[in-house]
Amino acid sequence: MSKVVVLGGGESGVGAAVLAMVKGHETFLSDCNMLQDDAKAMLERFNIPYEEGGHTKERVLEADEVIKSPGIPDTVPIMDEIFSKGIPVISEIEFAGRYDNSKKICITGSNGKTTTTSIIYFLMKNAGLNVGLAGNIGQSYAFQVATKNFDYYVLELSSFQLEGMYDFKADIAVLLNITPDHLDRYDNNMENYIKAKFRITRNMSAEDCFIFCADDEISISHLNKIVLQVKQLPFSQKHEVEEGAFLRDEQMHVVYNSDDYNMFVNELSLQGKHNIYNSMAAAITGKVLKISNNVLRESLSSFKGVEHRLENVLKVKNVLYINDSKATNVNSTWYALESMKTSVVWIAGGKDKGNDYSPLYDLVKEKVRVLICLGVNNSRLHEEFEGKVDEIYDAKSAKEAVETAYKVAKQGETVLLSPACASFDLFRNYEDRGKQFKEAVASL
Repeated sequence: MSKVVVLGGGESGVGAAVLAMVKGHETFLSDCNMLQDDAKAMLERFNIPYEEGGHTKERVLEADEVIKSPGIPDTVPIMDEIFSKGIPVISEIEFAGRYDNSKKICITGSNGKTTTTSIIYFLMKNAGLNVGLAGNIGQSYAFQVATKNFDYYVLELSSFQLEGMYDFKADIAVLLNITPDHLDRYDNNMENYIKAKFRITRNMSAEDCFIFCADDEISISHLNKIVLQVKQLPFSQKHEVEEGAFLRDEQMHVVYNSDDYNMFVNELSLQGKHNIYNSMAAAITGKVLKISNNVLRESLSSFKGVEHRLENVLKVKNVLYINDSKATNVNSTWYALESMKTSVVWIAGGKDKGNDYSPLYDLVKEKVRVLICLGVNNSRLHEEFEGKVDEIYDAKSAKEAVETAYKVAKQGETVLLSPACASFDLFRNYEDRGKQFKEAVASL
């Protein structure tokens, strides 16, 4: 029986601790912050010892293996001690994969992960497959492996989760795109971030499929540096491909094993250039899984979208409020602003991850009239966008941001929460930020 120490008591950590306990390991969970009540209740239900508000070094360093939650960087002091003792450190995904014989469809990318993961899960459910949804979305993968039994998993994987994966293997891997994100975590070195993303292809064999965007320059430039035995299936909106997905005559064509499926782009339930890419990746996955064309068509034309991603909240006095709290990087916000058809009151800000805002300049000048900065320190946003918008305001809560927007928005405009930053300065996570935004809009 090995000693497993789990660092971090969020969704991922608690799930890993439950699986470790169920599989007979001596288990201990340690968090430097205070735990949520539901996390404590779950740990107590499974009789898992834990500590909160700090790490007992001696106890942590007794571990045979450490499972580290994805939000904890390698640079915190306790990690230095763990590494210097040579204790193996893995992710929850790696740990859960050891005990899971299901087929795994894994999705990563800087943008579109949650939407694409959700579409793939939706079409697999519609096809009647016994499938679980986990990773960076929903209930933790480890907890589901401990308590449920699925034939397939659709896993959304962040670069942080991929870092701690060694023996884990995807059966189908999807890489949507790579744009600068989380560079503060990667010593501001883009190459380190790219390597983390490509870990999704580790251990894959000739029978497995790698689905990727042929229009994404960074992905393509790194493909030839990595020896992939895997079957490669590109998708593109710029040119036709032999196998994979492409656009022709306003239709999305999907070709796999000489089987061709097509549907008009205007039939897709999610519109916009970025969503065509997401739908292409999902459609190729569906063909690989032998899902019928009827189910593909029905699913891609009826999928409802993801909470906190360009989610229409309410119209108040002919002003539409949109919650795009999930836009935690510049590229996501670029897509949001690009899709706006009216003048915009833009709510942005939070924990800046070393952002380069220059890709937004032209869109902001063209579409944004007012910027409301929602963060602890908004000086960077002021520097970047002074002179590019008519008015700039500061807010220290979602409620204050929405009330300011209500005062300044003109009829026919759109109030868009699309932060381009992480949420951790004022909120627990992007869901908390989006929820508080929606509550504030509802109470106008």
